[in-house]
Amino acid sequence: MVRTPLTPWEWQRGERFGALLRRARGDRSMVEVAAAAGVSAETLRKIESGRAPTPAFFTVAALAGVLGVSLDELAAACAQEADGDGGKVLSA
Repeated sequence: MVRTPLTPWEWQRGERFGALLRRARGDRSMVEVAAAAGVSAETLRKIESGRAPTPAFFTVAALAGVLGVSLDELAAACAQEADGDGGKVLSA
């Protein structure tokens, strides 16, 4: 099965998601957060940089749990348009 190329909006959503994770991570190291979530530091690096704009659900859930961010907050923040207030949501 061939994967359909991502749209520009989907790439932007992935970049917003990565930025949200970076902010939620704060001063914690990428290696520390990745290990606690059970993913590789390279996977987290790709997600945070927007190079992996559509991470697997369980990866997202694990990172959200470690960072103390609800999946609802992440979904709401990432669903907003790129020119909207996509960075406002997060209580971490």
